[in-house]
Amino acid sequence: MNDKILTHLAREIDKLRNDQAVFLNGGGAKDFAEYRHVCGIIRGLTHAESLVKDLAVKLEYSDE
Repeated sequence: MNDKILTHLAREIDKLRNDQAVFLNGGGAKDFAEYRHVCGIIRGLTHAESLVKDLAVKLEYSDE
């Protein structure tokens, strides 16, 4: 898989996560339930980004 694709994907995930964090920091959550929901989104995006970065490292070492 192309390293540029994984880099782009990780960057897009990071943008989405940052958008959610800005939403929370700006007081966007109407109530605690929405706050928890957005925190779950942030947690999921963080996990997805970690998986993409781990995959990039594994692919890098598999080429050697």
